[in-house]
Amino acid sequence: MIGVVIPAHNEEQCLEKCLQSVLAAAAHPLLAAERVDIVVVLDSCSDGSRAIAERYAVTVIEVQARSVGVARAAGAHALIDAGARWLACTDADTTVPTDWLAAQLAHGADAVCGVVEVDDWSPHHQQVRARYEACYTDCDGHSHIHGANLGVTSVAYLQAGGFPALACHEDVHLVRALEALGARIAWSRSVRVRTSARTDFRAQGGFGSYLLGLAGTA
Repeated sequence: MIGVVIPAHNEEQCLEKCLQSVLAAAAHPLLAAERVDIVVVLDSCSDGSRAIAERYAVTVIEVQARSVGVARAAGAHALIDAGARWLACTDADTTVPTDWLAAQLAHGADAVCGVVEVDDWSPHHQQVRARYEACYTDCDGHSHIHGANLGVTSVAYLQAGGFPALACHEDVHLVRALEALGARIAWSRSVRVRTSARTDFRAQGGFGSYLLGLAGTA
């Protein structure tokens, strides 16, 4: 079984599109009808995120942590307990292509770090996009780590100690632990997602904070 973890904190504006895209990826023919379980981890939500998630064939878990590391770990362990051999992670403000899961598994690696595309640059000045694209390496062998586009075998995940209980950079800590173990990591541009460049981001110190930093406002 393949598992997908989606943490969410007050994501009623984005969650539906995310879930629709992940469900489409779960039905890709190259998965050969392997079961795909999707877990949405609602972290301290006070909006309509739960009602949206419950419209779809997903499992909903609730935590009160305001920590994406805690949320991802809760989802990962629920999926491992249910028998997942592979864990794919994305974010509620992200959409994935139909071949997302198939592309991760095609690498035959212990873990896959994919790339991200911004879906809408309008919240930012054009110089932010220019600075971002000048620094971003969109090619195989890149060095970017995105919780919005990460996959790992359950065995390697457990060996590395899982996601730490951090408010941000839990993805980086996991990948560094995998590297220390000598895990086979595919740094792939063929595994890509589209994510938000919103300025009302959920995780301080994450991708949204990075973009504000490029504008010189953070």
